[in-house]
Amino acid sequence: MNIGIIGCGNISAAYLRLGPMFKGVDIVAVADMNKAAAEARAAEFGVDARTVDALLASDDIDVIINLTIPDAHFDVTCAILNAGKHAYSEKPLVLTLDQAKAMQKLCDDSGLRVGSAPDTFLGGAHQQARKIIDAGEIGKVVAGTAHVMSKGMEHWHPNPDFFFLPGAGPVLDIGPYYVTNLIQLLGPVKRVAALTSAARSERTISNGPRNGETVPVKTPTNIHALLEFEQGATITLSTSWDVTAHDHQNMEIYGADGTLYVPDPNFFGGDLHQSDENGEMQPVMPWDHPFGVINDDGRANYRCAGLADMVAGIAEGRPHRCDVALAVHATDVMTSILKSGEVGAFVDMSTTCTKPAPLGIAEAQALLK
Repeated sequence: MNIGIIGCGNISAAYLRLGPMFKGVDIVAVADMNKAAAEARAAEFGVDARTVDALLASDDIDVIINLTIPDAHFDVTCAILNAGKHAYSEKPLVLTLDQAKAMQKLCDDSGLRVGSAPDTFLGGAHQQARKIIDAGEIGKVVAGTAHVMSKGMEHWHPNPDFFFLPGAGPVLDIGPYYVTNLIQLLGPVKRVAALTSAARSERTISNGPRNGETVPVKTPTNIHALLEFEQGATITLSTSWDVTAHDHQNMEIYGADGTLYVPDPNFFGGDLHQSDENGEMQPVMPWDHPFGVINDDGRANYRCAGLADMVAGIAEGRPHRCDVALAVHATDVMTSILKSGEVGAFVDMSTTCTKPAPLGIAEAQALLK
């Protein structure tokens, strides 16, 4: 299918660079409200530069990738659907549950597909973790932990203002990787509870041309949540930009018969560890999954895998793995965590989804050229 991109910021280069690895993905045009940004990206990768309106109206475009800022995701993805084209969005899909439900209805009514990052859960390490859990090697999953904590975005991002405003914060910015991976491993969430806070009322930028400037903090930056899954597991999720250092694993899954250490779901690859019969943690021999192979600056990077799977799903008439129901449910989980922090009570999910189908070795290989 012919693919267009709206939004020519930093992340667009990754899609344009990695897209050619995949079957059915032919990125032919880019657009941006900043004409110069679109023209520069088009010249860099040998594609067309068009206006946003022209791209939406283009008869030669089947799918449009939405790489705009998160606050614009809802409006732009809806515009793509209203233009009669399939849409694939960077994370987060949207910023509120009402937006998510409205988008899903538009998707259902139109018969068009919506896909959404993150697709890192399709990586070799995370699919191997899925295989181990599905095979019952650690028994029924009863609990687990997930931690994504750091000093904050102002220490490396030159313009971190958005990260500290409503609609962002660590649970909506980094949380999608963790929540989506937990859903693909364990299934949908039943209810959540959380405690939320913010260590500072403003943050000081410590890099780039704005070094020394302060930005206001208008959203919680320290969130500790408890997720109860429909299958019964209880998972502790900590997302914080108020932690100088820690020694927690990214993700630990506790089964009745064993434990699994899962690598950072922000990335496709990484090392798995599993407890043996004596309770000792041992490295898991990586399987021969194509999305676990190091291919990009020392990492396994297969961005566009979710897009390629959506394109293949359209052609084959099957569901795609990074589908709108999964993204809507993840949005429900994350926004309910923030709501729980406000009201001081458990919040029940109003959405659900099915676990995406596993992506085995053969299925992943079939997506590559």
